[in-house]
Amino acid sequence: MKNNIHFEHTNLGSVRIDPVPGAYAIEPMSDSYGRRINYLRISLTDACNLRCVYCMPEDMNFRPRHELMTDEELLLLVKVGASLGVNKVRLTGGEPTIRPNVVEIVREIARTPGIKDLAMTTNGLLLPKLAKPLAEAGLKRVNISIDTLDAEKFHRITRWGHIADLWRGIRAAEEAGLTPVKLNAVVVRNFNDGADMVELARLTLENDWDVRFIEMMPFGEITDFQQTNVVTYKEMRAQIESAFGPLEEASYDFVDPSRPFRIPGAMGTLGFISSVTEPFCQGCGRVRLTADGKLRLCLLRDDEVDLLTPLRAGASFEELRILMREGSFHKPWGHDLAHGLVAEKRSMNQIGG
Repeated sequence: MKNNIHFEHTNLGSVRIDPVPGAYAIEPMSDSYGRRINYLRISLTDACNLRCVYCMPEDMNFRPRHELMTDEELLLLVKVGASLGVNKVRLTGGEPTIRPNVVEIVREIARTPGIKDLAMTTNGLLLPKLAKPLAEAGLKRVNISIDTLDAEKFHRITRWGHIADLWRGIRAAEEAGLTPVKLNAVVVRNFNDGADMVELARLTLENDWDVRFIEMMPFGEITDFQQTNVVTYKEMRAQIESAFGPLEEASYDFVDPSRPFRIPGAMGTLGFISSVTEPFCQGCGRVRLTADGKLRLCLLRDDEVDLLTPLRAGASFEELRILMREGSFHKPWGHDLAHGLVAEKRSMNQIGG
């Protein structure tokens, strides 16, 4: 069966999708709790050029390419989301910058009617090459992962990474205008929960950056490691305040999962993402599209809706709208880690964070 959408391939290998047939008025999605669903996080690939200890085992096996969304399929599902009120998209992975045609994918998403905000979470290693083209294609900003400033420890946490490459990526993002730069640190007990946090926080004194400390979340094959090495928000904040004194509260919109603070007199801000111990589910308006085309309704639960199989079977644009809208309606209130319910079917790289 053929889908009733026409795809035109350009000589750059990118894909341009003709406007969908019919005039669709935007019908904003909500879940059963009345939360507006307007934020779609899309995993471009489950593969990565690092092997961070809190994300995946070193001998990780990735899905074969034919199981993942093609450019055409991904861009069509973005249009489906936009027709349902999605106006914010974040590209994730694995590592999104290793996806072939990533610049062209960004360009097509950015020109999709209704999409107002397009960002990316990346390990930053390929930004020296890609930051400028991505910005020119329509990417607004990046979140870059950096768990320590210690070169040896950085290599140990990432298994394969070199921090000099990361610094070049951060500077390239700034020069390309992908700002404000946000730096994400997943805090792991006995890895980077002490002086490393203090030195990362110190970056905000003279840089207009947002350094965010994230509680490690349990997933998939390395759940035991993750659960026994969680450093709580309260511990993180106490560690930083022991070095800099009481933090000042910064303005907060209650939608961003990061709670913002500032070291007195600092140019930048600090944030804490407490997904495990103090979740922020009441303000969550996001769903996730995995690289293999599943609509994941909550990061920390295994609830998913298969969109790729119906798409490949010939589902119409309207049928895909119904699947996405009804799936989003059943988004759970939040995770249930306190009662031992852990997402086990996927590792973090397979979801997109």
